[in-house]
Amino acid sequence: MKIRDSGMPEETYWETFFNPQYIFSQLQLDNKINDAAEFGSGYGTFTIPAAKIIKGNLHAFDIEPEMISILKEKLSKEKISNVKVHQADFVKEGTKLRDESVDYAILFNILHAENPVSLLKEAYRILKHNGKAGIIHWIYSDATPRGPSLDIRPKPEQCIEWLKQSGFKLGSEVIQLPPYHYGIVGVKR
Repeated sequence: MKIRDSGMPEETYWETFFNPQYIFSQLQLDNKINDAAEFGSGYGTFTIPAAKIIKGNLHAFDIEPEMISILKEKLSKEKISNVKVHQADFVKEGTKLRDESVDYAILFNILHAENPVSLLKEAYRILKHNGKAGIIHWIYSDATPRGPSLDIRPKPEQCIEWLKQSGFKLGSEVIQLPPYHYGIVGVKR
C-alpha cells in the first residue's frame, strides 16, 4: 500500500530541500547509533548520509521498484555496504524486522500516510529500549514549493500526539529545519 502520494519530484530538485547532515545533527542520529531503519528510502537522500554516520546496518525500505533500483545503484557506486535494501509494503505488512532490533527509526516526510499511528507503532516495535524515532515533515504552509496537500499534511502537534499514542516519549521539542521542514524526536522508554 503506497503512502498517499504527494508527488515525488525529480531527484535534483528534491535534494535542494534538505541538508541531511544538519537534519541528523538536530534529530540525534549520530555515530553512537548502531543499527537503523528508514521508512521510505526514496532516492536515498537520507539513506546514504545516515549509512555513513551509524556504526551498524541501515535497513532501507521502499515500495517503489524504481526507487529501490536508484538506491542500489548509488550504494554500489559509493561502495557502501552497510545498507540492507528492502522492497516491501511496510505500510501494510510491517518491516518484518525483529522486535527491539534497531536503535533509530527514520520517518521523514511520511506521516501524511492514511494511518500514521500504525507506522509509528511499527517503529516502536522494532526499536530497542531508549531507541529513537526521528520525524521530519513539511511545515504547514501553502508557501512551500512541494509537499503533501494541506488537507493531509500533519502539523507538529499532530505528530506529537501520534508519537504519544504509539508509546513514545518526547525526546525533543519541535525543531525548526528551515526553510520548509520541522523535526521531532520520539524515544522508546
